[in-house]
Amino acid sequence: MVGAALESSQVWNDLNESDRQKRLGRPSMVEIRGVSKSFHKTVKDRTTEIKALADVSLAIRENEFVSIIGPSGCGKTTLLKMIDGLIPCDSGKIVIDGKQITGPGPDRAVVFQSFALLPWRTVLANVQFSLELRQTSKEERTKTARDYLKRVGLADFENHYPHELSGGMQQRAGLARALAVNPSILLMDEPFGAVDAQTRQLLQEELLELWQRERKTVIFITHSMDEAVYLSDRVVVMTPRPGRVAEILDVPLARPRLSEEVRRDATFVDLTNYIWRSLKQAMENHH
Repeated sequence: MVGAALESSQVWNDLNESDRQKRLGRPSMVEIRGVSKSFHKTVKDRTTEIKALADVSLAIRENEFVSIIGPSGCGKTTLLKMIDGLIPCDSGKIVIDGKQITGPGPDRAVVFQSFALLPWRTVLANVQFSLELRQTSKEERTKTARDYLKRVGLADFENHYPHELSGGMQQRAGLARALAVNPSILLMDEPFGAVDAQTRQLLQEELLELWQRERKTVIFITHSMDEAVYLSDRVVVMTPRPGRVAEILDVPLARPRLSEEVRRDATFVDLTNYIWRSLKQAMENHH
């Protein structure tokens, strides 16, 4: 089965953007079209250009869960920030729901690795914060925040402060804050990278349960191969800097994936190993 999936992925890689759209059968939610990005670093009056991304193209369907994996420094986070509208493209463009993005918008929310909770606010007030920015009424803010805290299993901790929570609980609070504004697209930048292995696996399972209910379009940055395969409909493998799309892999595992049996499935193991070999070869070729 995994061989067929990899063959299918190669066929997908060989299609142009127009043909990919036809294969999808409906317009994509997010279209990244020939995007490149460079940064300039000046040391002792000498400026060096650092090419982060080069000609990246990718189409993501509505309600799809896509993970992006690649070597450190390949531009994964830069790409996520451009999708969020925080930094501009040097060339190419990013289109969301048919409209080119020019900055942040209410259709997107980000979950960071560092939790990014405000330490002087309670958990409830942290979740309410993004709603305050959108000038939601106090009554509606409280109702919505409590609803999402319940969904992530933190209903009993609304009056606690971030330092009173474990890392996993802090990340749940960050996820509740992102979901509370009801975004169409959830951007996740290595959200489980700062927690221990056991907590990470539990959070992966909880995220899938939430995704099954919420049906958001998720773009998930990770360094973990098994995490990418476990969570995703497709995995995008990036080259070393400047980051390009090396290949796009379909994940032919049935959903829901809420059982430990999935991680022992031969297709899961083979696909995870294939991604590792692909990344290793890319790094060797780069050096």
